[in-house]
Amino acid sequence: MTENNDTKTAVLYNASCPVCSYEINHYAQYSQNKALPIAFDDLNDGDKLAAWDIDPDTAARKLHVMKDGEVFAGIPAFIVLWQDMPRYRWLARLVGLPGVHWLACVAYDYALAPLIYRWYMRRLRRGTA
Repeated sequence: MTENNDTKTAVLYNASCPVCSYEINHYAQYSQNKALPIAFDDLNDGDKLAAWDIDPDTAARKLHVMKDGEVFAGIPAFIVLWQDMPRYRWLARLVGLPGVHWLACVAYDYALAPLIYRWYMRRLRRGTA
């Protein structure tokens, strides 16, 4: 993906998860095409994961984004990422609205992220991840 030591925004994602990698690969391609200073780190790369100071299981449960040294997880991570991508700034503003933000966090934290994580873990146990 994109790598730059001067990068102030980095994304930690699970490249072994088809859902996660599909979405993040889209963002990475967009970022690369626009020469945006965003790094994309696969949590399955031990060297990359070590720099985040997050254990692999925690990292696999939600998207994590680091911006200027601060780590965000879940919907706040998506908002930080979208703010750095001109095409998605409108989405960051929309999801940042109080009621929408609350609903998005509840849906992601209690439904979507756990579902994707369980699906990924099932694939991992079967050896298909």
